[in-house]
Amino acid sequence: MAEIRTEELLMNIGPQHPSTHGVLRVVVKVDGEIIRDVEPVVGYLHRGTEKLAEDLQYTQIIPYTDRMDYLASMINNHAIVNAVERAMDLQVPERAEHLRVIVVELNRIASHLVFLGTYLLDLGAMSPFLYAFANREKIIDMFNRISGARLTFNYMRVGGVKWDAPEGWVQDVLDFIAHLRKEMNMFHELVSGNEIFLERVKGVGIYDADTALNYGLSGINLRATGFNWDLRKNKPYSIYDRFDFNVIVGEKGDCYDRYVCHMSEIVESMKIVEQAAQQIPDGPVMGKVPKILRVPAGEYYSAVEGARGELGLYIVSEGKDKPYRMKWRRPSFINLQILPKLLEGQTMSNLIAVLGAVDIVLGEVDA
Repeated sequence: MAEIRTEELLMNIGPQHPSTHGVLRVVVKVDGEIIRDVEPVVGYLHRGTEKLAEDLQYTQIIPYTDRMDYLASMINNHAIVNAVERAMDLQVPERAEHLRVIVVELNRIASHLVFLGTYLLDLGAMSPFLYAFANREKIIDMFNRISGARLTFNYMRVGGVKWDAPEGWVQDVLDFIAHLRKEMNMFHELVSGNEIFLERVKGVGIYDADTALNYGLSGINLRATGFNWDLRKNKPYSIYDRFDFNVIVGEKGDCYDRYVCHMSEIVESMKIVEQAAQQIPDGPVMGKVPKILRVPAGEYYSAVEGARGELGLYIVSEGKDKPYRMKWRRPSFINLQILPKLLEGQTMSNLIAVLGAVDIVLGEVDA
């Protein structure tokens, strides 16, 4: 029997965001069904946030952080105000700290729900997407009430938050958490034991902790390998050291472990939100800060646990009201690096399972 002759073929997967600048597409070299090489192409969009910051006062930079990750804007807000407060040694009122933790963890839940819904949609399941987005919409509505926006919140301020929660809002948060617990049980029944889903993700896209560290991965992409590292626990900031929650780790570092980590982290964030809402004190939501913020001359690095990993901010200051230099450590951009290693030698049928499970948000790739 004659041997079948094959030729390598270049295929474009994406762009993942249907825009003229591309944002992200993956150029795949295939030999039949086997992937031989992968090149992530991040497109031509660059907002120039870091360069623009050099001409902006610190408070003016906060709205730009909203645009870096549309799925986790509260966390991005927290990253910059936390960095400036640490550099200036500013105190944040207790009520403001509790409100920050509540909105940040709600935003983490909302972000993970988008991951779960879109990931399962990519794998061919429609119903989980609808349930995930229905619950995310409830969080977005609560954010709209407290910040006046549904996506780009601009809620944090250096020294506190923009304004207090409206009457009844904290109780509505507690009611939502009780509702979401039931929804998570339903989600597990719908997805977690599904034979088709397990066949698509178990044992696919495996890497170990050493590989993850060598590639600079963080967040769930690191913890899925069994490496226990979460900035909220290992390098506590804000008031996270007051709350009881677990760091979720995986075992094999495959797509299934990354799915489980997302599901379980939602539960842990629910615990944090519940505790913060129950313990929230009365009082002001803005501390005493100078009218013009001037970070003391020097170099500063501060990081928070973002929805996709370590979200870091490096500031070089000359003691003026604007940063001399600003550099963001965007976890999605770094997570993207491992794609060629993960996909080489895989079949095309595994490409979507691997690509989705790495958990990349395009705004962080091109910010």
